[in-house]
Amino acid sequence: MGLKEYLFGFKSEDKACEYLKKNGFEVIRRNFHSKFGEIDIIAKKDEILHFIEVKATNAEYEAVYRVTPKKLEKILKTVNFYLLKEGLEADFQVDVITIDKKSTKFIGNVTA
Repeated sequence: MGLKEYLFGFKSEDKACEYLKKNGFEVIRRNFHSKFGEIDIIAKKDEILHFIEVKATNAEYEAVYRVTPKKLEKILKTVNFYLLKEGLEADFQVDVITIDKKSTKFIGNVTA
C-alpha cells in the first residue's frame, strides 16, 4: 500500500469516527491489531461493543462488496482475541461503515 492509499484510508476512518460520534457512539479504540487481523474501530453504544470495519471507495462500486466471508472470519477471530485480552464479557456486534463519493452508510450486525 502506498502513501496515497494509506492517507485515504486514514481519512476515511476519521470520517467514520465523526459519523459514529454524531450518532451517539463512544469511540474506544482505532486500529486494533492482532495476529488474526485488524479491527478499524471499536466503539460502544447502549452497553454494546461495536467492532467496525470501514470500507471506502472513490470508484463507482459499492464498497461493502469488499467485506468478504474470509474478512469477516478474520474480524471475528480478532474480536474474540480482543475480548479475551481485555477480560471482557460483553454483548457485541460486527458492523460495516461504507464511505463513497455520495454518502456514509452504517450497516449494523453483518454477522447475524
